[in-house]
Formats: sequence, structure tokens, C-alpha cells
Amino acid sequence: MHPWTTVAVALICCVIQQLPNVQPPRDDNPSALSTIERGIASAVDERAPRALTLLEEVVNINSGTQNLAGVTAVGRRFRTEFERLGFTRRWVDGAAFKRAGHLVAEHPGRGPHLLLIGHLDTVFDSDGPFQRFERLSPTSARGPGIIDMKGGDVVMIHALKALHDVKALDSLRVRVVMTGDEELTGEPLVAARAALVEAARGADIALGFEDGPGDPKTAVIARRGTTGWQLRVTAKPAHSSQVFRDDIGSGAIYEAARILTSFRETLGGEPHLTFNPGVMLGGTTVDLDTALARGTAAGKENVVAAQAVVMGDLRTLSVDQLNRAKERMQKIVGTPLAHAESTLTFEEGYPPLSPGPGNERLLALYDQASRDVGAGPVTAVNPDRAGAADVSFVAGEVKMIIDGIGLMGNSDHTPQETADLSTLPSQTKRAALLLYRISKGAAS
Repeated sequence: MHPWTTVAVALICCVIQQLPNVQPPRDDNPSALSTIERGIASAVDERAPRALTLLEEVVNINSGTQNLAGVTAVGRRFRTEFERLGFTRRWVDGAAFKRAGHLVAEHPGRGPHLLLIGHLDTVFDSDGPFQRFERLSPTSARGPGIIDMKGGDVVMIHALKALHDVKALDSLRVRVVMTGDEELTGEPLVAARAALVEAARGADIALGFEDGPGDPKTAVIARRGTTGWQLRVTAKPAHSSQVFRDDIGSGAIYEAARILTSFRETLGGEPHLTFNPGVMLGGTTVDLDTALARGTAAGKENVVAAQAVVMGDLRTLSVDQLNRAKERMQKIVGTPLAHAESTLTFEEGYPPLSPGPGNERLLALYDQASRDVGAGPVTAVNPDRAGAADVSFVAGEVKMIIDGIGLMGNSDHTPQETADLSTLPSQTKRAALLLYRISKGAAS
């Protein structure tokens, strides 16, 4: 065990015991817990050292999306934990979508059918400098993927273990999917997410253990979808001294600039809608590698540009908003400057998770569970602050969804990715209590 671990566990347990006296809202009521629920909370505390050890172990396994062996190794480690809980386990090979694959685990219990979602991969490649778990203090640690989302995976597993400890797990029918390519989705997308969508069919409730905005006072009940787009423009090349002539026109770069400006003027300001040109090339010739989002352009200052290409993304909160945005963008592209032609194409991307009454109901249950364990109220985060995530792929199958209930912290996707370890027990208790109450019909 890491030398800091014993000190950390003692301090964290102390912090948790003190929570009701430090910052309880007036309607927090830990005494409202039943005997079994108090047993669940105690089991989480008792397992705190092992949760920290598991977290450190998996963070120290590089699982950048393209490190297929590393992703598989993390999946194998979590598979062992599900085996100990009596889950059936299988590995979905990712060769068909050029990734490592996914871990699927199932528990055929009674009661509501739940889908729990995590992911095994991180954004940190195996050849990068940021590779190891590092304790910063008794209540904080830094490491690649520590909150996005190996910490959330540990919260999920130890919540299930707490239910197992009090013999409450058999009341839940649970299916777990931990994808191996959340940070860089495999292609084709339909193949990469087939196992997740299949697992969602028939599920009553889905819980995503991402870190969300990193604030334990919030959870996610709506996420914007993201769609990639590419604009290609061709125009008539000529000597620059003749630009704007009726028989020559303005060139490809001016046309691309007109289209982007019109996008901004026409679509800008609509709630929850953003569109961003991330890469742009223009000149006599252009060569864009779309997979790597990089390329080259060649031309001269005295030549009217013949080609331009732009790549970007489009984010929306509903399918209807996405379709309306696409239509308006295509209309702008369809009215070009003289002697210019453009095509606008869209890639299949992450669907939106729209807000709805089922999600709001599930949030209310999670909020009450949080209050009852003394961790304070939880409200819905603004969806504009929540990026795309795997949970959105099940939005068409499941009526009650909540996400962002994993380990909290800050600076994910950067070499400063840091976990607030004091939230590991509290997040686990919240999740375990929510699962238990669902098993007793609270979501009905």
C-alpha cells in the first residue's frame, strides 16, 4: 500500500464523519437512513482503503485509446472485480472498429433493469510524460485519467460491493458496459457503439459515472450532442490583379470566409447551439488529413485561391435543433459567390441527451440520497458545461438517465488532472444508496 494511503483513509473517513456538522443544508437528514442503508454507508467506509488502492493501480496502467494492450489490461483488472461480485463477464473485441474493445458485465438479479456506464481509455498516449498516480496531499492526487474516468469506474464498482456486503445486490438486475474508446471513438461509429446500445435495450435506468463538471453539487441530466462537419470550396484561379471581376469572382478563401461569417450571423445566439471551425486551409492547392485534423496549403499572394477547406464541430441539445441547424447551414452554402462552388458534409457523431421528466425524477432521487448521507444537495448542471459522453448513445432506449456521478476533481484531459479524494467515499455512498432505493421501487 502506498505510504500516503493509510493517512489519507483516516483523514477521509474523519472528514466524512464530520460532514453533517460542517456543511449540512437544513434538509439533510442522515438519521433518515434505514438499518440496511446505514450498513451500506458503513461498508463504503470499510472498503475505502481498497478503493484507493484499486484507483492507484488502474491509473498506473496507461490506457490511452490507441494503446490497445493498455486498455485491455485495465478491462482485465476491472473484470476481476466483477467476477468477485458474481457477474458474468465478456470482452467485446474491437477489431471491427479499430479499437481494443469493451468490457460487459451482467448480474441477473431481480427488480429494475439498470445499465451502468464507464470507460477504460484516457486521452494520454503511452509515449507521453504524464503516466503515474501521484499523491499531492492526503485528500488529492494527480494522474492520467484519475477522474476521466477511472475514478468513476472505481466509484461504480465499490458502490456495487457495498450492496453486495449487505446482501442487497440480488435485488438489482445490472448490466455494466465499460467502453474502450470513449475518448477517441472507433469507426464505423455504429459498430463501436453496438454493444452499448444493445445493452441499453430493455433497461429502465442508466447511470453514467463520468466526472461531469467536477462539482459534487451537480449532476448531468442533459448533454449536447456533437457532429463534425467539413466545408470544401472550389473557385476560379486567376491573377490577383483581376480578383472580383465578373468573369473571375472572389476566389475560394473569400467564399469560405463568407460562409463562416454567415454561419455566425445566422445561427449565433441560439441557446445551447455552438458551431466551431477548428481547422482551415486555403490556396492554390490544399491537402487535409481529416483523421489527424492537419494538412498543408500552397499558393501565392498574387494568385486568386482555387481551393479552401474547413473542419469544425456542431453541438446541439436535441435532434430537432441539430436538423434545423444543418438545414440553415446548407442553405447558406447553397447561395455561393460568383464562380465558386461549395459542399458541406456532416459526420455521424455523438447524439444529444435531451432533458426530460424521467431524468429529472432520477436526479431528485440522487439528490435525496446525497442529502441523506450528509453530502448536501445536488442540482442539474447547465448542459452547455457538459461535453459529449457515451451515455448519450442510450438516450433513445432508456427513459431515466443521470450522468456525472463519478469521482470529482479538476483539470481533466490535461497533465494537471487531479482528483478530490475526499469525494471518493461520498460519491460512492450516493451511488450505492440510489441503487438500493431503485431496487426497492423508488423510481417507479
